Amino acid sequence: MIDLKDYGIDMWPEDKIADFRRTLLNWYDQEKRDLPWRRNKNPYHIWVSEIMLQQTQVQTVIPYYHRFLDWFPTVAELAVADEERLLKAWEGLGYYSRVRNMQKAAQQVMTEFDGVFPSSHENISKLKGIGPYTAGAIASIAFDLPEPAVDGNVMRVMARLFEVNYDIGDPKNRKIFQALMDKLIDPDRPGDFNQALMDLGTDIESAKNPRPDESPIRFFCAAYLHGTYDKYPIKKPKKKPRPIEIQAFIIQDQDGRFLIEKNDQGRLLGGFWSFPILETTFISQQLDLFSDQETVLKRFSKTTTFEESYGLAIDWSSQSFPLVKHTFSHQKWTIFLTKGKVTTISPIHNRTVAWVSRNDMANYPMARPQKKILETFFNT
Repeated sequence: MIDLKDYGIDMWPEDKIADFRRTLLNWYDQEKRDLPWRRNKNPYHIWVSEIMLQQTQVQTVIPYYHRFLDWFPTVAELAVADEERLLKAWEGLGYYSRVRNMQKAAQQVMTEFDGVFPSSHENISKLKGIGPYTAGAIASIAFDLPEPAVDGNVMRVMARLFEVNYDIGDPKNRKIFQALMDKLIDPDRPGDFNQALMDLGTDIESAKNPRPDESPIRFFCAAYLHGTYDKYPIKKPKKKPRPIEIQAFIIQDQDGRFLIEKNDQGRLLGGFWSFPILETTFISQQLDLFSDQETVLKRFSKTTTFEESYGLAIDWSSQSFPLVKHTFSHQKWTIFLTKGKVTTISPIHNRTVAWVSRNDMANYPMARPQKKILETFFNT
């Protein structure tokens, strides 16, 4: 346990802590959001919601949450789910490593915990993809354990509450906010306490356009009382995503079917189907999403490279399409579309491909960039 005084923070006396808990929980009892995962204490349901809520807004998550539990109602069914169905269930949420880790964790539950979701903070933390925040959330909400759930929202509230002069985006500073929450969390209602701070941090004390005058804890808040609210939290700006140019090849056969390919190798969008694509910006540093490295690095034009890589002779169209743009956390794609047609279909070796109709594409898991390409292509 760290000493908060070493970080310039004076913890309140016990009577003030008790008053803070009452104030926050009284507000939560009146104002809490009615969310589907709050209607029971099923740890599996809570786990699914917490993983989905990482990097994704509540209103977006709700329909995904219902569908996911409809398709995989138990940990056991998640553990044995087919990868394509799993990705289809997550399609559109992004950050797909989350759902892959969930399946690995479900398999851990089945093999290491006899199919019963672990009920201790220590064992919950052992599951794949579950970090300190998620472990704290599940432990406190599902099992009433006094474990803090410290995420960006909570750190923002704490930074303002105690005027914490440390960057909330720096992982090494997380221990400061964890220590604060260890002192403050209500031992009788830990799950409600954590969720109250979540609700407060996503609305009244949000990162953008906060409404400090409406905060139920404003008279406990040092930044509010000292007029320094705009200074907190301290957070250095993120690095801008790297710009990448991508060439997407929209190839049809004589029957109008489209060539799509499954990404069997790339870490980014692995397991998803897309039109074949190549990175064109840094040809010597290929992202290599769908293409053989040695072939791609040959000094050929885009279309020649494609024809050689796929063993197809293609009649290329001169039709132009609007650019498609998509931003990941670390990359910003600009996607150029090139259309072509084959007169005869040759076998394509060493790739997982399919020729599918427009309607049949709905049966294949496709990430958001591919969906944007489809929207642009069919609307041009």
